[in-house]
Amino acid sequence: MTGSDGRASRSSFDRQWADLGGIGRSEETGGYRRYALTGVDHTLREWFAGEAAARGLELTTDRMGNQWAWWGDPDITPGIVTGSHLDSVPDGGAYDGPLGVVSAFAALDQLRAEGFVPARPLGIVNFSDEEGARFGVACAGSRVITGAMTPERALGLQDGEGVTMAEALRSAGRDPHTIGSDPETLKRIGAFVELHVEQGRGLIDLGQPVAIGTDIWPHGRWRIDFPGEANHAGTTRLTDRHDAMIGLASTVLAARSAASMHGCVATVGKTLLVPGGVNAIPSAATAWLDGRGADENAVRRMVTEITTAAGEFGAEVGEESWTPTTRFDAGLIGRLQEVLPTAPLLGTGAGHDAGILATAGIPSAMLFVRNPTGISHSPAEHADRDDCLAGVEALTAVLAELLNCGEVAPTASHSGLGAHHQSSRGHFSARSGSQDPR
Repeated sequence: MTGSDGRASRSSFDRQWADLGGIGRSEETGGYRRYALTGVDHTLREWFAGEAAARGLELTTDRMGNQWAWWGDPDITPGIVTGSHLDSVPDGGAYDGPLGVVSAFAALDQLRAEGFVPARPLGIVNFSDEEGARFGVACAGSRVITGAMTPERALGLQDGEGVTMAEALRSAGRDPHTIGSDPETLKRIGAFVELHVEQGRGLIDLGQPVAIGTDIWPHGRWRIDFPGEANHAGTTRLTDRHDAMIGLASTVLAARSAASMHGCVATVGKTLLVPGGVNAIPSAATAWLDGRGADENAVRRMVTEITTAAGEFGAEVGEESWTPTTRFDAGLIGRLQEVLPTAPLLGTGAGHDAGILATAGIPSAMLFVRNPTGISHSPAEHADRDDCLAGVEALTAVLAELLNCGEVAPTASHSGLGAHHQSSRGHFSARSGSQDPR
């Protein structure tokens, strides 16, 4: 880095990371339980607001409650936006989401420390309910404002306790009737670059700390409801049972088999049994299927096989979400490659808000930071501090370049972005984008 040699971003990163570390963390598991529209979520939103205020940024919220902190006026000129989310899956890791938000503030601090004067506004966003851990649909915050999910459907979503999103919004002091698509907010975004911890082993295999994201695999979620009949576990003969759990268990095995056959992945990670007693035969069972793969047709064939197997037990299947293959903007990726010439290209099977914005026509791209465990959605998820700082450095360089350029127009073609390439590690200047051979 030039100027203060990255000291501002390092200090900023370390302080923020320490401040966030204890919020929503389970003492029992070491994982995080940061669910939408809860007390923990409120604390996280207050933290974000405090970071924005400390920097003199204008804080706004959109029609879904996503938070935006602005350096400059995006109503005059659409801005460059970075950031991610702060919520988690049940007992998730510390890095999935928060790394992107903390890195965004740290990059801004570094730019200011170097006396950088942006020609365009810079926005930092905290998207709400990205994981969908409470209400079951991922990226709800970005889906609603882009119109990918209707407010009626969002408000009707229920958590495991039967609380609807509408009820949760009221409990949080918000009016559910105000949520909906938000074209005014979207007009403020000239381009979006989301930094995120990698959630697989790509960067381990490549031996690199940072990669440029190229695309997101097609992925979806399905709800499968199995019928049954409640009865006594000790007195009901096997031949007289109508056990909803049998259909669920059989379908889980069918999912594993179908995924292997079609070269995809399938997961049943959440189930609900009624009445839920140890000594009671389930009268109903609900499973949520997560299906993903590099090829959209293969994913669809896999899901058809799984749901057909479930249908043999009288199950009803409903598609809760589906996101086709998402390719990030070719022109924007090209700009990132100019700034980060040694960074490899990397696709991902994980969904992100950047993918939702890209589908809505907003030029979007991602940066991934190496996870040495290759594990995510788990307390074992990790990123070394040096790699996190390399990510901040790369993001700072990218923002410096984009903030001094003209409008980033979406490109019509995304061809030629699927191949990965391996390269050596470098350090990048936020002023020139050149490689520093330190």
